[in-house]
Amino acid sequence: MDYRQALDFLFPLHRFGIKPGLERIEALLDVLGHPEQRLGTVVHIAGTNGKGTVASCMASIFRASGRKTGLFTSPHLVDFTERIRIDGTPIPEARVAEYCTKLETAVAGLGATFFEVTTAMAFAYFADVGVDASVIETGMGGRLDATNAVTADIVIIPSIGLEHTEWLGGSLAEIAAEKAAIIKPGSRVFTAVADEEALAPIRQCAAIRKAELHHASKARCEMLGVQPGRLDLEITLAGEEPHCVTAQLTGSFHASNVTLAVLAARSEGIGWEQIRAGLSSLRGTGYRARLELFPGSPKVMLDVSHNPDGMARTVGALREVRESFSTLRVLLGVAADKDAAGIARQLAAIAGEAVTVGLPTARSFPAAELAELCRQAGIGRVESCATVAEGLDLLLSHAGHDDLILITGSFYLAGEVAAMERFSSGSQGGVSA
Repeated sequence: MDYRQALDFLFPLHRFGIKPGLERIEALLDVLGHPEQRLGTVVHIAGTNGKGTVASCMASIFRASGRKTGLFTSPHLVDFTERIRIDGTPIPEARVAEYCTKLETAVAGLGATFFEVTTAMAFAYFADVGVDASVIETGMGGRLDATNAVTADIVIIPSIGLEHTEWLGGSLAEIAAEKAAIIKPGSRVFTAVADEEALAPIRQCAAIRKAELHHASKARCEMLGVQPGRLDLEITLAGEEPHCVTAQLTGSFHASNVTLAVLAARSEGIGWEQIRAGLSSLRGTGYRARLELFPGSPKVMLDVSHNPDGMARTVGALREVRESFSTLRVLLGVAADKDAAGIARQLAAIAGEAVTVGLPTARSFPAAELAELCRQAGIGRVESCATVAEGLDLLLSHAGHDDLILITGSFYLAGEVAAMERFSSGSQGGVSA
């Protein structure tokens, strides 16, 4: 099959939904000759918020250290190939077609899911090209996530929050236990989880599997400066001198994510010069839509926060740079399975206007209902539009020279905007968060 046929084969697999369990991914990997055993140094990342940021930090640092590095993340913004990268370059379309052809018969027999097939493809590509390191972000949870077919040298768990409770459990402790299950015997584990209810299962799992556990709080991280697209930190690790780093990130809340990446990198013997080089060039990993700033008038930020915890961090980051804009106007779209009311309440603390839109998916929260939630949350001016393009045009017509338009609420929304000609090449100057 060719690339278009491969996508036509892949995307209908979404109909199988979420199927926790490792038996199907293990069967797919068997067809491909067990590439999960040939991934170099494996960094496996699970958690609620911060996974994508930590993954990009690790991949960029590894690359700066001279290691050929695979990066597997999800979802994509514009094109499927963005999910699977080596040294920042997406997987070639021909390779996608090749692996889909190899797996087609097995997928049909197993009823494998979209994410399982994509995971198997990523591992096969990394192994076939011969990477030195693989940075792998879990899809959902950890214990029964398809990515848990790997044996991780390094495990990173940035945060734990209530999410996917129908699959992972209804408490922080249950969710943390599911995510901590990616820890393997001998793994080096790094976490910034502070809540004792969530930290206890991580600590217990690490002890059972005789894995070293390192907490971000053991490092001293001092904030030197916060600007749109730039975070300056001074990090001091145990037994080391202080070192200053600059990361292409917006918001002080990223300090713990950067610290985790630095701790993990130092455990691999990577030097500070390589760490600094990696953190200052995150855009080279394809990292986008995390408070990604587009210059111009008015300024536009593209963001993928899609739950109340993530939105609270986004709002906090914007408050830190509040002097850089006059009025915040929000283009908001939310998936039907998200806490739309909680998201709206977070945005109400800073938004002067909101335009709600439907998402390009059947799983979209209705725009009119989302608008009503925004009104109930206390946002003064709220309208809804039928399409993303109409909503963005409306906000642009309202915005003044010094205003900021925040586009947020969903990967689906960010992806549709990122595909527009104005935004397709990414932000200027590599500014992202």
